[in-house]
This record gives sequence, structure tokens and C-alpha cells, in this order.
Amino acid sequence: MKNEILRKLTSRKFIIALTTFVTALLTAFNVGENEIAQIVAIISAFGSMIAYIFAEAYVDGKGVTNETKRE
Repeated sequence: MKNEILRKLTSRKFIIALTTFVTALLTAFNVGENEIAQIVAIISAFGSMIAYIFAEAYVDGKGVTNETKRE
């Protein structure tokens, strides 16, 4: 279990999603008075995390399917 969590935390998908999330949030709060740019940055931040969650769920689901077929 610990190795699985460590593997997911060091995966390239997670690191890219986290970097995108942090960058978009920093952009959102460093944009001047333009509210539309702030909203778009926040939506893109959460969009990147949601995309990561769906991608990881898909990969995990395929892994469970393959393990079930082997048994």
C-alpha cells in the first residue's frame, strides 16, 4: 500500500497535474483587476486536477480488469 502511494505521488502525470494546478492558482491571484482572467485560471487549475483524477481512475480500472482476468 505504501509503495503504491509513493508510486502515484512520483508519477509524471501527478507531478504535471500538480504543477499545472499551482501555476494556474498563482496566475489567478497575481492577475491585476481582470476578474475574467482570474476565473479562467482557477477553472483551468481545477480542470487539470480533475483530468488527472479521471486518468488515474481509468488506469486503475484497467489494472483491476487485467488482474481479474489473470485469476
